[in-house]
Parts: sequence; structure tokens; C-alpha cells
Amino acid sequence: MKLKPTADNLVLKATEAQETTASGIILATTNKEKPAIFEVVSAGPEVKGIAAGDKVIVGQFVGSEFKLDGIDYKFVKQEDVLATVTD
Repeated sequence: MKLKPTADNLVLKATEAQETTASGIILATTNKEKPAIFEVVSAGPEVKGIAAGDKVIVGQFVGSEFKLDGIDYKFVKQEDVLATVTD
């Protein structure tokens, strides 16, 4: 199933959270925070400068979360994107 957002909306998919800390401590699944970095799945026609495949950072409590085909997604407006992530 494909998702096509309208206006300036984005569909995001959570990236995998790190399993260990920088010092090598393994994190238990119950202590993990929600991921802050998301991958853009699809962008609405009015979105400028962000495209599918980009990685972005959004606030923890913005957007609407939903599950489709066993995958967690989040709908956000472009204005809710705090930054894009580049390598």
C-alpha cells in the first residue's frame, strides 16, 4: 500500500534505534527512547527541500502516529521538521 500525503505533509518511518551507547553499553529494549531521526517515505506536493529517502529530525510529540502493514509511521507538517541529517 502506498501513502501519498497532501499539501505540506510528510510521511515518516522511524529509523532503527542504536543498540549500544557510544561507550559500548548495551541498551535494554525497555529503556530505549523513541527515535529522533526518521526517514521520509513520501512528501506532499507543497513540500520544498525535503524528498523521499531523506533523514530528518522532528520533535518527539509532533505529528500523528499510525501503524500500517506492521510498520510504524508518523504524519507531520513540513514546519515540524527541525533539521535534515546528512552524512
